[in-house]
Amino acid sequence: MGVFYVTTPIYYPNAPPHIGHAYTTVYADVLARYHRLLGDETFYLTGTDEHGLKLQRVAERAGKNPKELVDEMALVYKRYWAQLDISYDRFIRTTDPDHEELVRWALREMRSRGYIYKGRYSGWYCVDCEKFYSEGEYVVVEGKPHCPIHRKPLEWVEEETYYFKLSVFEQHLRKTIPERVYPDYYAREVLGKLDKEGLRDISISRPRSRVWWGIPIPWDPEHTTYVWFDALLNYLTGAGLLSDRGRFERLWSNVHHVIGKDILWFHTVIWFSMLEALDISPPRRVIVHGFLINRGLKMGKSAGNVIAIEDLVERYQGSDGARYVLMRVFNPGKDVDISFELFDSIYNSDLADNLGNLVRRVSTLALRKLGGLVEASGVDGRIERAVERALEEYASHMESFDVSNAIQSVMAALREANAYINETRPWEKARPSEELYSLLEAIRAAANALQVVIPRAAARTAAALGFELDRPDRGLDSQRVYKVRESPILFKKVRG
Repeated sequence: MGVFYVTTPIYYPNAPPHIGHAYTTVYADVLARYHRLLGDETFYLTGTDEHGLKLQRVAERAGKNPKELVDEMALVYKRYWAQLDISYDRFIRTTDPDHEELVRWALREMRSRGYIYKGRYSGWYCVDCEKFYSEGEYVVVEGKPHCPIHRKPLEWVEEETYYFKLSVFEQHLRKTIPERVYPDYYAREVLGKLDKEGLRDISISRPRSRVWWGIPIPWDPEHTTYVWFDALLNYLTGAGLLSDRGRFERLWSNVHHVIGKDILWFHTVIWFSMLEALDISPPRRVIVHGFLINRGLKMGKSAGNVIAIEDLVERYQGSDGARYVLMRVFNPGKDVDISFELFDSIYNSDLADNLGNLVRRVSTLALRKLGGLVEASGVDGRIERAVERALEEYASHMESFDVSNAIQSVMAALREANAYINETRPWEKARPSEELYSLLEAIRAAANALQVVIPRAAARTAAALGFELDRPDRGLDSQRVYKVRESPILFKKVRG
């Protein structure tokens, strides 16, 4: 048995999540479900990032205390993740007592090792990013510095601060980043930025007079911890660094961070340096994905091009359809242009016409021709080859974190099964046991593999056709007896 620890970024709860958040969260969920099926000790962490100036200002505008706001929004996130059947093991909040304790411990530890010192800072700051931008990083609009992501004016900030000695870790970063970032294109991107700009120490505190909503610096309560420095440490809290060292060691040696490319610098340069300062190894893998693009822009609240999760779930008749279309387009290396037209095409072709159609036809024939009882009679060589090839490709893709191609491999086998039923015409035979048994085995193997993406449909298929879901690597079985109980319509076609 192996170990698999997977995390999403913790999300700013200043507004409900949209499908950009779901894109990351469902993907991590699929990886977690896959490793659970393999019998690995699996831990899936997601949550909310609840401190900082942005949330402080949102709460002030709403006439609320920030804690009241984040308590409400944490419940909102949990409701959305329930809609999408997200199987997280812990929903962490940066206001959780054990996390705040760990942040204070980490700050004291880094200071005792000489990595934190006091100074002054001045620079252009984006409240939405919670980040300072130096010259060359921001864009100039009408003569004024603007955030390159949110396209909003930056604020000039000049204040006393505590610094983290980021600059001393450059050689460590050059050595570890190429081994740990996937796809490796993103590792080269970070190293290229290092070559161009080098490393400067970073500000890790804010004066309490300006940003009071945060974790106080343990030795100086007039300063609060910079929100990113606080947030990144959640991965250590979740793994139990201070509460269960043995569990922490097991999980941390197999931790996989799933992130969008916009937070790559934080999750490599800053995070790897923080870990080295604490004498903790870097994550085993940082899996980076591109953006969902809608109407020419990265999907986001500030861009106004958000697709609501509830719209996706409603249009595709539940969590399975929404999960499937997102994972079918998932691309770690590139941005993905999305639209309802694209999603409709994927949903109708893969789920309604391919999987759903096959399950409906085979179960109907089994009930009509054999009274639902389909006894073992071997698997036709054509189906056997198609399924075995699909499962081999599926396993290879899943181990490479390539969920989209993994599920496409399974869909290819199902298309072959649909072609087989058309050519063998079992409806013309009195007792088409051999053909139906072969087709039921193809469906069972596909359900085992696809249950990580469409868990409800896989479970319904198993119940209707009379088999138990199993590991996706079990393969075909020529010694089963199927007792088909019903002929379900798994997915109804979407009409534009």
